[in-house]
Amino acid sequence: METKKELTCIGCPMGCSITVTMEDGEVKTVTGNTCGIGDKYARKEVTNPERTVCSTAIVSGGDLPRVSCKTKTDIPKSKIFEVMKEINEIKVEAPVNIGDVLLDNVAGTGVPVVATKDIKKVS
Repeated sequence: METKKELTCIGCPMGCSITVTMEDGEVKTVTGNTCGIGDKYARKEVTNPERTVCSTAIVSGGDLPRVSCKTKTDIPKSKIFEVMKEINEIKVEAPVNIGDVLLDNVAGTGVPVVATKDIKKVS
């Protein structure tokens, strides 16, 4: 059975309206994109959607109580709630530097959660 999915591309600032035609779970056509980024985005979005998760983690002994963080790369969209649960359970010690791994292999994805801000240690 043929199905169509309508998407707005987020691959570049153009925001193209894309139509993906699928049959038996397989992409048959992608239309409406003005560049190759749109084609790639649409195919991935309808077959295996992924997201980068941004959040904050608790810091002890720092000049701020929380540090901003994100998954280093995209994770499966279906794992977002698991990822957030694990981030919400961690507590890191100051100092924290941008790029520090706060959590390795979050939710079994193989992706680390990294700091996106420096937090100084307070005496």
